[in-house]
Amino acid sequence: MTTIRDGAYAARLRAAGLRPTRQRLALAKLLLAGPNRHVTAEQLHREAELNGLRVSLATVYNTLHQFTESQLMREVVVEPGRVYFDTNMTPHHHFYNVATGALTDIDADNLEIRGLPAPPAGTAVASVDVIVRVSDEKRN
Repeated sequence: MTTIRDGAYAARLRAAGLRPTRQRLALAKLLLAGPNRHVTAEQLHREAELNGLRVSLATVYNTLHQFTESQLMREVVVEPGRVYFDTNMTPHHHFYNVATGALTDIDADNLEIRGLPAPPAGTAVASVDVIVRVSDEKRN
């Protein structure tokens, strides 16, 4: 049964230029309900299965890329082969814990960037994304 909330997700998908298919709608509800979050495709696939959604990992990847292209979320590449999808679309940066894989937001106002080189002729800086890699302090 469709709920009023489902209608809000469907409207959000339509506003982003996406048709609200059953699978897109179900994944949008998992991703966009509640606070901002960072997920990998594998994490979202497991979460979908735990919620009774039968969807392939390939469909999850495709949907995440569609959501990214439609600016419902952004892609954060923390290292080759390690990609997170972020629902926070405000300007911000990240801490990445290399030991645990945890990705944490850094408010853009908490980071000052100086000495940015001039972009190549005919271009302009669109954004700057900073990933600060951290690890747990070693105890002696």
